[in-house]
Amino acid sequence: MPGPNSLLLDEISLLLVWTAVGVYVLAFIAYAIDLARRSDLAVKAKDQVVARELVTAGGGGVIDASAGGVASGPSFTDKPRYLWARMGTALTALAFLFHLAATVLRGFAAGRVPWSNMYEFALTGLLLIVMVYLASLTRYDLRFLGSFITGLAIVLLGGATLAYHVEVTPLADPLKSVWLVIHVFVAILATSLFALAFGLSVVQLLQTRRERKLVGAQVDAAGRRSFLRTLPSADALESLAYRFAIVGFIFWTFTLIAGAIWANDAWGRFWGFDTKEVWTFVIWVLYAGYIHARATRGWRGTRSAWLSIIGFSAVLFNFTIVNVFFKGLHAYSGLTQ
Repeated sequence: MPGPNSLLLDEISLLLVWTAVGVYVLAFIAYAIDLARRSDLAVKAKDQVVARELVTAGGGGVIDASAGGVASGPSFTDKPRYLWARMGTALTALAFLFHLAATVLRGFAAGRVPWSNMYEFALTGLLLIVMVYLASLTRYDLRFLGSFITGLAIVLLGGATLAYHVEVTPLADPLKSVWLVIHVFVAILATSLFALAFGLSVVQLLQTRRERKLVGAQVDAAGRRSFLRTLPSADALESLAYRFAIVGFIFWTFTLIAGAIWANDAWGRFWGFDTKEVWTFVIWVLYAGYIHARATRGWRGTRSAWLSIIGFSAVLFNFTIVNVFFKGLHAYSGLTQ
């Protein structure tokens, strides 16, 4: 139950949220500068890149029109010392700490886990997206996704705070269950992994377009200066997006099962075709189709990327449109309280 200091704690939490948003803005700027500077660095390093491409010709990477050969792009484990990317990552980590403190304080203010309404779900969900991104950096060089991750945090965290913030209130009776901790947290974790897969799929489409131009020797000056030259190949981007999607799909499957168990405890039935339940299943079907099509039907490349993008679009639709405009048993946004 909310305590006597709940209002003060929530005000401090809000202050920390806006501080985190401000630092995310700085991180976004640093990452954007990094991408712009990568274009210049790619041109300056052209001679070295061409030499490496000639040596690694036939390795299954992209074709460089200037070299007339085939070469693989940098791998995810390569971590060049891009100054602005490092600054962006440091600022993102700092923003994450403010974000974490805001989330913890909201939980203390409410006297429960901070994800029982739309504002809290956005607060915790974006925290986990940034956390998964930062954790992934320990193994993969995904700093080229920094602009996407911080941009997502700025837009959704700022937007949710402005549009969805509600005062701390006691839990509705159906939410007073251990499944609130398990079901919703796993759903948020799955969403975080889907977000990374989405970002990789978007970059994959851009890289695919560039590679096709290189194959046809149609690359222009802008293409030669593209930051995409410093990123892994489209195939590598697709493979990593697929890995993130598979892990996210496993968590989403658990979300679906746990939700059914919780529904039976709360309402006496496992499935009732509630709008939220239906959309949770739709998302599961989309990602199941994506994984199945890629694994057994050979749906790779552009088609695979679009399936990943459509899947995450459905996740966003489920969180925003379904929660706000569709009535049902899952109407816990808090906006009408």
